Amino acid sequence: MRRGQVLNLKTFKVGDLQCNCSLVWNEVTHQGFIVDPGGESNRIKEEVGILKIQIMALLHTHAHFDHVGATKELQEYYDCPAYLHPDDDFLIENLDRQTAFFGLPSIEAPAMTQLEDSDKFLGVDTLHTPGHTPGSCCFLGDFHQGKVLLSGDTLFHRSVGRTDTPGGSKEQIKESILKKIYPCHPETLVIPGHGKFTTIGEEKEYNLFVRQ
Repeated sequence: MRRGQVLNLKTFKVGDLQCNCSLVWNEVTHQGFIVDPGGESNRIKEEVGILKIQIMALLHTHAHFDHVGATKELQEYYDCPAYLHPDDDFLIENLDRQTAFFGLPSIEAPAMTQLEDSDKFLGVDTLHTPGHTPGSCCFLGDFHQGKVLLSGDTLFHRSVGRTDTPGGSKEQIKESILKKIYPCHPETLVIPGHGKFTTIGEEKEYNLFVRQ
């Protein structure tokens, strides 16, 4: 990575379903973005303030309510665009149904800007990885920690995302992992949408849900 382009990363859990929310920022310019602001907007604002990050965008791995719960409030607070793959627009339009299923308060739908495969944000690549949802995406970049993949609900530690929800596909999620994710370097750190971190190498060896 070029001098002046070193990226930092901080991940913490937010919301009722403990979504892994990540802050990404350039250590020189302090420009950055938030990935999956699933809830607890005040907590996210506090973390951003402590780190003195200038938030330029909100990125989403997919449009389930537990990954977009704080999006509208943060979008207005930081006056920045929120990005989502258009294949998940139908989920944003049905946020009330999503929260009602879990008996949770409704969430006002944010306005989304189109996210596409290969889009870059501060050098972080977007990978369209349909399967958990049609518009699911992962974000791959070089950080102080080395290569990191923010995998959303596509790939988990020894597991994969659910495919029995609207738009889910068992065949697509397997293809996305095999063709888009597993080619990453084995030492790539994987930060999923929920739960513990893992690596590409560990999942290729031990994940029984995806076999090459």
